[in-house]
Amino acid sequence: MKEIFQVLGIFSMFISALVGFFFWLIQRNINQRDAEEQRRRTARQQELDQREQVRYQHELYMLKSIDAAIALGEATARAVQQIPDAHCNGDMHAALDYAQQVKHEKKDFLNGQALHIISDNSVSGDGVRRTYD
Repeated sequence: MKEIFQVLGIFSMFISALVGFFFWLIQRNINQRDAEEQRRRTARQQELDQREQVRYQHELYMLKSIDAAIALGEATARAVQQIPDAHCNGDMHAALDYAQQVKHEKKDFLNGQALHIISDNSVSGDGVRRTYD
């Protein structure tokens, strides 16, 4: 009888070790998948951050181009107005006034956006958004 219990004990230990080994394999597989998924997420986030930076630069250059075009148009309109033989009609003056109005509206809008970002979504030095409510 004692031998039967010993055999059953050894058999139980063998089964427990085998089950433990299979659970270890499953856990290792899960950990590998998680690590791979984390690497993919990190790479994707870096790609998105790079695209965001490129988009930001593009928008900045577009704003600078618009400012340059308005400045060139204003300078041209003023230069044409100085020519004595050029007969500027009201369209030239209206276009110049409109360009100045749009320039100031754009500047006011951008200043408002900057103020909104600074006051509502303060960002600390570590890049974490903080609100002071």
